[in-house]
Amino acid sequence: MTLQQQLPAGRIYMQEVCPRDGLQNEAVFVETQDKIALIDRLSACGFAKVEVTSFTSPKAIPALKDAEAVMHGIRREKGVEYSVLVPNLRGAERAMACRIDEANLVMSASESHNNTNLRMSREASFSQLTQVIHELNNTPVAINVSLSAAFGCPFEGDVPQNTILNFVDRFANLGVRGVTLCDTTGMAFPVQVSTLSRMVKQHFPHLEITLHFHDTRGLALANTVAALSEGIDRFDSSAGGLGGCPYAPGASGNVCSEDMVHMLELMGYQTNVDLPALLDISRDLEPLIGHKVHGAVVKAGQRSELHQIPASLEQNFDCFRKTES
Repeated sequence: MTLQQQLPAGRIYMQEVCPRDGLQNEAVFVETQDKIALIDRLSACGFAKVEVTSFTSPKAIPALKDAEAVMHGIRREKGVEYSVLVPNLRGAERAMACRIDEANLVMSASESHNNTNLRMSREASFSQLTQVIHELNNTPVAINVSLSAAFGCPFEGDVPQNTILNFVDRFANLGVRGVTLCDTTGMAFPVQVSTLSRMVKQHFPHLEITLHFHDTRGLALANTVAALSEGIDRFDSSAGGLGGCPYAPGASGNVCSEDMVHMLELMGYQTNVDLPALLDISRDLEPLIGHKVHGAVVKAGQRSELHQIPASLEQNFDCFRKTES
């Protein structure tokens, strides 16, 4: 029995984070019109959700200082949700003026990573995000909370699973729609992913659970398969594998969207993503950001792409065929 036969086919909700999580880490500033064009192309590919930008202070993330202009400039595709990162009440006010579909709130499951990344304790972050949730609860905007370093902290090591479950429970009680478990530092491994995914699914069946992997140690796709086996059907990914965490030593990019889509489709899952169009987008990222992208499929091609036998060897193969016949 093949792996494709072992895992039941179904819909997987692909959530593209390159415009926010990817571009915020690039050394070059991508111009507003180029961001809008990129987001429009990604929207047309069939992603369930696109994380467009961040309403963080422009001083903190200058790469996304044009958040309002980008949100007002993009074309809204039917069936695509447009999400933005919202750090605080001021960010929520700015985002609400731009007709967002979802507010993505972020804090770390690790005390030291939260202090390093957000310059405050976890409880201070929880209090701040609680204010944002109360502000948004009476609006049409959906709320997702991303828990960074859920699979390991570069300063503390493993984060206790009870700590993760406790924060998920507290946010669930505030009425959020979903929670994302983030492998911010690329420390996750398949057995760990299976266990935590199973526990969160069992305890919070009403929540939308998303997994967010980084490929720092080459385990992102293996971790995806582990999550699939526990019924997880929502995944963040980034075109070209762009992204990373500036406060996680050694952390590299997000799991590559085109590599994940390629794998899922080979396994019989439905992603609704136009893979050839996505590969074209990833190729076009290189001149935009000034360096090569990390994806494997964009370099090697899809598994279904076969090649001609070199003309210099064709005669040898003809002789072999005659001998075999």
